Amino acid sequence: NPHREAQRRPPGPGDKAAGRSVMSSLARLATCNLNQWAMDFRGNLERIEASIREAKAAGCTFRTGPELEVTGYSCEDSFLEADTLAHAWESLAALLASDLTDGILCDIGMPVMHRNVSYNCRVVLLNRRVVGVRPKVCLANDGNYREMRYFTPWFIDPTSPGYGALEQYYLPRIVRELTGQRTVPIGIFAVAALDTALAFETCEELFTPLAPHIALSLDGVEIIANGSGSHHQLRKLQTRIDLVRGATAKAGGVYLYANQKGCDGGRLYFDGCAMAWVNGECVAQGSQFEGLDEVEVVVATVSLSDVRAFRASFIARSSQAASAASIPRVEVDFALTLPYADQLCSAPSRPSPPRLHSAMEEIALGPSGWLWDYLRRSGQRGYFLPLSGGADSSSTAALVAVMCQRVVEELGAGSERSRSRVLADVRRVTKRADYTPPDWRDLCGKVLVTCYMASEFSGAETRARAALLAEQIGCLHTSISIDGMRSAVCETFAAMEVHSGGVRSEAVRRRPEMKTKPRDYAELTQNLALQNIQARSRMVMAYFMAQLMPWATDGDETTAGGSLLVLGSANVDEALRGYYTKYDCSAADLNPIGGVNKRDLKAFLEWAGRERGIGVLARVADAPPSAELTGAEGAQLDEEDMGMSYDELAALGYCRKVERCGPLSTFLKLRDRWADGRALTPSIRARGAAAPVTFDEQVAQKVKDFYFYHAINRHKMTTLTPSYHAESYSPDDNRFDLRPFLQNARFDEQFKAIDEAVAAAKAARGES
Repeated sequence: NPHREAQRRPPGPGDKAAGRSVMSSLARLATCNLNQWAMDFRGNLERIEASIREAKAAGCTFRTGPELEVTGYSCEDSFLEADTLAHAWESLAALLASDLTDGILCDIGMPVMHRNVSYNCRVVLLNRRVVGVRPKVCLANDGNYREMRYFTPWFIDPTSPGYGALEQYYLPRIVRELTGQRTVPIGIFAVAALDTALAFETCEELFTPLAPHIALSLDGVEIIANGSGSHHQLRKLQTRIDLVRGATAKAGGVYLYANQKGCDGGRLYFDGCAMAWVNGECVAQGSQFEGLDEVEVVVATVSLSDVRAFRASFIARSSQAASAASIPRVEVDFALTLPYADQLCSAPSRPSPPRLHSAMEEIALGPSGWLWDYLRRSGQRGYFLPLSGGADSSSTAALVAVMCQRVVEELGAGSERSRSRVLADVRRVTKRADYTPPDWRDLCGKVLVTCYMASEFSGAETRARAALLAEQIGCLHTSISIDGMRSAVCETFAAMEVHSGGVRSEAVRRRPEMKTKPRDYAELTQNLALQNIQARSRMVMAYFMAQLMPWATDGDETTAGGSLLVLGSANVDEALRGYYTKYDCSAADLNPIGGVNKRDLKAFLEWAGRERGIGVLARVADAPPSAELTGAEGAQLDEEDMGMSYDELAALGYCRKVERCGPLSTFLKLRDRWADGRALTPSIRARGAAAPVTFDEQVAQKVKDFYFYHAINRHKMTTLTPSYHAESYSPDDNRFDLRPFLQNARFDEQFKAIDEAVAAAKAARGES
């Protein structure tokens, strides 16, 4: 390889730059965002190969990629299958069998089994050989992460300095036959190139108090690569940026961050933002959401001289480094810096402030990207959405519209590779072999069907808003009445026959009635049953229509058939409170807003109406939230039904999940945070003479109401539709918020402790 030989050749007497080659310090390095898919070995390999080719074409000598990029991050229990590890090595062998690793050091993320223990690893390749295997030390095992279900952290003896000695890893046969190597080092090491030292940190390790980059930088490692699998959460990117900035601002050095970008098969959306930092400054940054290209390579030219000068001038740091533990080195006969003559034609990448999206942009771009990845990879025809004209379903419709806008934007402005792939995806989804969308509204009309599912309680305003929204985004809009379904169910109940149990058939009540203001539990029971059958009828019709609408509406352009994915529209606060009907329209295939709170949704509607050209959304945002199950909008209000406002729900949910508070701790925190003169929503459990009077009593009752309703409705969370994870207090029972679904809703001791705290505070103020 001429390029490799040029790098390895020492300057000779005839080389005019020979005397100045010691100054060679510019290195061109690559990191990337890859849209990987769990268990898609062929597709994942193709995207890895494309990223390496682009890095080489840019003149890079090093490339790093996302965590577990060979398999995809979200394989979950498939990581426990021997097949998964075997296919991962087959993919790595394909890289080694080609010329892709010639002249470039490659850092690849994949699972590796060593001595019958599975590790989450980085495998380092160079010139068609394996340099070493670096296992992850600190595994992510909280929130959405379950790495310790599949992997074991690499053991570090806490009584010894450093990261311990290296062990020998025996390569599988498929790799041995390609490289001629039998073993390679495994453990925590630095790659010692001819001109610098480079090492690795993996995702969660960056977030830990004693992160590996501290010891690595003190031992003279100048370049640290972090292959990450970090998912989006609203307002989370700032934390990531602060950590990388802090790592290089204190310790100096080059830090490369790689990440997945997209939906790789689950509730999470990985939000990219590959970055390169030098001495606390961002010198290159990839997109967090923008663009639909599956491969995004971020290149930075960095000055190692700047790193050395920064560190040497920080005397306190140098004092620590002089006595720091040594990290094992694995030597390679390879230079990362550019030849001196090339450096004279190059310059370091200039620093610039990192780019951050607003929360509204995050809501628009994250879930819309998740929806597109899911749709194109699922093989379905599009989406079906029950559109009520309210804030939640309108937000979901707006996100599908944003998805269509982004697809059409990519067809016009994306890379040649991306335009080709996106167009192929569009034609496969729409079942139209020659279709090219002229605009985003035309595409929306091909992939989104909405339906206003009216009842006798529906209002003219919500019907009008739904129709206008559908017109503004271009989707296929329909309407039906569910009154006939509700009546049929009621008549079926009335015709029920009783055969046993000691109850006379003629004594059975058969005609439940809807009461606008139920006076007792018997009337409330009838109300709930009649409200729930309306909601469940909508779910049944949604799935029926999702299967039939392509057949019903396909014209001469296609007869390929297919079905639609049903979209749900329950927000995170309603799920937390249990304010929805089990197996109603919240029971769907996907829910893009299930992790977004009501306050953010309202702000998003205002933003999307203004920034995305969907003007009716501002009108939707101004409307009071209503289920319209007992009366039209205005006659039935969500916050009155729940006995708590959405703002109160958000604060309660944050205490419960994010701050890990039980009832007493929640009360103690909120009596302080809410002591600003605000009026609290009246309780629906403590009324009349039992209603709380003092502020402390009102907060106490609010906390009790919240925990009571969450407990009695916790069973609903076991059936929550898979939702885009966006909020830190999501009650998603599948993996994020794990609690029993049968709970003691009395909370005897917990609520007693709250009452005692209220009484103690009253006594301390001298009140009787």
